[in-house]
Amino acid sequence: MINFRVLRKDSLTRARAATVALQHGTVKTPAFMPVGTNATVKAIRNDQLEELGINMILSNTYHLYLRPGLEVIEAAGGLHNFMSWKHNILTDSGGFQIFSLAPFRKIEEGGVLFKSHIDGSTHKLTPEKVISIQNKLGSDVMMSLDICTGYGIEKEKALKALSITTAWAEKSKTAWDRLDEKKGELWGIIQGNFFKDLREKSASEIISLDFPGYAVGGVSVGEPFDVFAEYLEYTAKLLPDNKPRYLMGVGTPKYILEAVKNGIDLFDCVFPTRTARNALVFTVNGPLSLKKEENRLNTEPIDNTCRCYTCKNYSRSYLRHLFKAREILAPMLTTHHNLYFIKELIKGIREAILGGNFFTYQTDFLKKYKTEKQEGV
Repeated sequence: MINFRVLRKDSLTRARAATVALQHGTVKTPAFMPVGTNATVKAIRNDQLEELGINMILSNTYHLYLRPGLEVIEAAGGLHNFMSWKHNILTDSGGFQIFSLAPFRKIEEGGVLFKSHIDGSTHKLTPEKVISIQNKLGSDVMMSLDICTGYGIEKEKALKALSITTAWAEKSKTAWDRLDEKKGELWGIIQGNFFKDLREKSASEIISLDFPGYAVGGVSVGEPFDVFAEYLEYTAKLLPDNKPRYLMGVGTPKYILEAVKNGIDLFDCVFPTRTARNALVFTVNGPLSLKKEENRLNTEPIDNTCRCYTCKNYSRSYLRHLFKAREILAPMLTTHHNLYFIKELIKGIREAILGGNFFTYQTDFLKKYKTEKQEGV
């Protein structure tokens, strides 16, 4: 079982510093998990992730099931061996693909039918099958199959999705309990869309199943920031204090700080790495697009306060040139920078919580950090 320990709580917010002991090492929280959809975090090596102090990443159950397939990964001795990663891996359930790949799927009571985006073949994922897949992958934390719904849907549709999510969670828990050899921990996911009574209903039903950890799903799906903040706060307060809390799909400084303020321990998002590959980088003053003409003759680093390898060695002008020339090195350097920036942010957050001044840290950071329209979650 997970050994979760809260070290200190902030006096002015619900922020907390904790540790989560998993089978491939202890994770200090708050913690950000880079996304390695296809058994790799794009444009960065594993040893570089280790140098950044990252010891937990997220991989995608649905995508790995389709390619390279379970047979390939099992032959390698599991996902950790296959990708040569000796630290923790959380695998998602495939639930987000129900949301993001809507044209390719059909939801049924027993599961979801997917038409592969790779070759058009049809596959059915059931709660039981998803547990079997993740256990064969050797996930340290696996998620139960759920339905993530978008912002603005009708309450009746949100309730139906919630009901199916609860039924699937029950089936997932039963399937996990019946496994002869358990390789990780199964966590539950809270849904309910943007209806507070449904959020409360979902939390009550999922918590009653007594999972060792809980995720907040179905936020940061296109809603305005103030709506995100309101429903995150409401949902997080429904979760038990003695178990880890995971917010799915959040990875920008403003959203991370809001998550931590509400007692979230773990979060993941493709944003830092995806935007890095498109020349959008983090700075203490806000996001910066390297492709802009203003950087053509700029010999300064991305961020004068940053001590990452990229900022110590390369200028904005050079990085802009690499992107314009479509050089492979460009996304490698910016990916390293963005993950270093998030690592330093998380480090500062944790030190502030342990030091009893998180509220001041958050306030001071956001005074300088100005977001732009292109920064989302």
